[in-house]
Amino acid sequence: MKILKIGGSILTDKTNESLVDAARCSEIKRVAEEVAAHPGELVLVHGAGSFGHVPARRYGLPALFSAEGLRVTHSSVVRLNDLMVEALSEAGLSPLPVHPLSCVLLKDGRIERFAREPIEEMVRDGLLPVLHGDVAMDVTRKAGIVSGDQIVPYLARALHAEVVAVGSNVDGVMASGRLVPEITRKDLPSIERHLGASAGVDVTGGMRGKLLEMLDLSDAGISSIIFNAAKKGNIARALCGESVGTKVARSN
Repeated sequence: MKILKIGGSILTDKTNESLVDAARCSEIKRVAEEVAAHPGELVLVHGAGSFGHVPARRYGLPALFSAEGLRVTHSSVVRLNDLMVEALSEAGLSPLPVHPLSCVLLKDGRIERFAREPIEEMVRDGLLPVLHGDVAMDVTRKAGIVSGDQIVPYLARALHAEVVAVGSNVDGVMASGRLVPEITRKDLPSIERHLGASAGVDVTGGMRGKLLEMLDLSDAGISSIIFNAAKKGNIARALCGESVGTKVARSN
C-alpha cells in the first residue's frame, strides 16, 4: 500500500484568488499521467490549494463557525477534486472521490474518527480513492479544517502504508537554501527557524505543519518523503522509494 499526497500548490495557483483561473489544468493532467504510469495499490490525497484556502479565509474558518462558509468551502474543494478525478480517469485509472466532510469527525482540530472501510474496499477492488483537504465537523469546535497533510499520516498508520510520499512545490525541507536530506525529531530544533509559510493563502500551516505531521508519523515507525512534485518524473521516483527529497525518519 502506498499513499501519495500532491500539494495544492502544484494543482492550483495559490496566489490567485479567482477560482475560475486558479486551477493549473496542465499540471493536473501531468500528475494524473505520472500516477497512472505507476501501478499498484495506491491512495491519493491532494491539497485544497486556493480552492479551499481562499473561501476558508474569507469566512474566517476555522476560528469562526459559519454554515455558509462550510458549504461554500466544501463546494469549492469538490470542484478541484472533480478536476483531479476526471484527469485520472482520462489517464486510464479507475478513481473515485472521497470527501472528508462525509467521513471524518474532528476533535479539537484533530481526526477523532474516520470511516475508512469504503476506502479499504475501493483499494481491494482495484479502484483509486482520491481524497482532499476539506472542512469537517468537530465535536468540540463545531467545525474545522482537515488538511491533506493530516489525512496522509492517519491513513498511513491505519492502512499500514509501505511508502508515504508528500509532494510539494519545493525540493523538500530547505535550510539556508540547501536541501536537508533526512530529518528526525531530534533535528527539529536546529531547522525550525528555516521553515517558512507557503506562498499565497494557506490556513493549514505550510511546510512547518507538513513536517510536524510527518514527524508524528515517523514516531509510529513509518518513514515518509517530502519531495518536489512539480518536477516531472519525481512522482514515480518517490513512489518507488527513491531519495528525491527530504526523508522524515524515526530517531535512533
